Amino acid sequence: MDERKVSVVIPNYNGAKFIKPCLKSLKAQKFQDFEVILVDNGSTDGSVRMAEEAFEGIRILRYEKNQGFCKAVNDGVKAAKGAYVLLLNNDVVAEEGMIGALYTFMVRHPGCFSCQALLRQMDKPELTDDAGDFYCALGWAFARGKDQPAANYQEQRKIFAACAGAAIYRKAMFDKTGYFDEEHFAYLEDIDLGYRARICGYENWYEPKAVVFHAGSGTTGSRYNAFKVRYAARNSIYLVYKNMPWLQILLNAPFLFAGILIKWLYFVRKGFGREYAKGIFQGIGLCKKNKKNPFKIQNIGKYLKIQGELWMNILRRTGEF
Repeated sequence: MDERKVSVVIPNYNGAKFIKPCLKSLKAQKFQDFEVILVDNGSTDGSVRMAEEAFEGIRILRYEKNQGFCKAVNDGVKAAKGAYVLLLNNDVVAEEGMIGALYTFMVRHPGCFSCQALLRQMDKPELTDDAGDFYCALGWAFARGKDQPAANYQEQRKIFAACAGAAIYRKAMFDKTGYFDEEHFAYLEDIDLGYRARICGYENWYEPKAVVFHAGSGTTGSRYNAFKVRYAARNSIYLVYKNMPWLQILLNAPFLFAGILIKWLYFVRKGFGREYAKGIFQGIGLCKKNKKNPFKIQNIGKYLKIQGELWMNILRRTGEF
């Protein structure tokens, strides 16, 4: 396992319900030139032992307590021996051609930083869970194709960022983009990384030939909960502060304020209005203690291109594309 082409990194926290089917699907892959690294965030449910029994030769990195998704995957990426790192949620089951399709795509596209698989819903496999992540000037990130027929999303295309639940990354490019920001802990960290990659001039893609079935919210337990709402709101503020130059923030301010208001009203109806507001204020506090990504004049063309996409993605958010 010392010279594999791909390193599969799986963050795990009490994933006993999911880890065996996930690893079983990896053993069944047609492409076998990979290693598996499980990064465990202090699980107490026996899932680490299950993983060791289910996949011979698996490498285990352990923490005594939950360090969050970002630190787990960062340490997994740094420990990886492959030139390509495939991040995989523990609550997915992969089709047998998934790793090979992603690896082949990366080899053929040297300017590509990341490539995401098609995530289909575990309980309704005919429906899409995520066919590429996008970000708009309202400050919203969204999964393309969510709850729509998977048959409608069968073409390769560039995306804003790859969903880290099932995506491959070119390891060497992390030296330029930086790793996942551990201040995020969880949520929007993949959008942030994809955003930084775009500023660097790299591409993020979607490859529908690579398919996984995703249980969804396997760790947090539900689509909406207080933890998720608070952290997503918090990180949405931090993401804007970090990646947009001040002039771009000013340009987008009316859209951003509108986006925050609409989201707050939505979560008030869901019973999480207080948690959302708390997250917004925590995000402001996070901005005060951290530095912005430095603006480089040579990247001005990339900022302008991204800004055009942010406006265009408002329209895309209102309809399928």
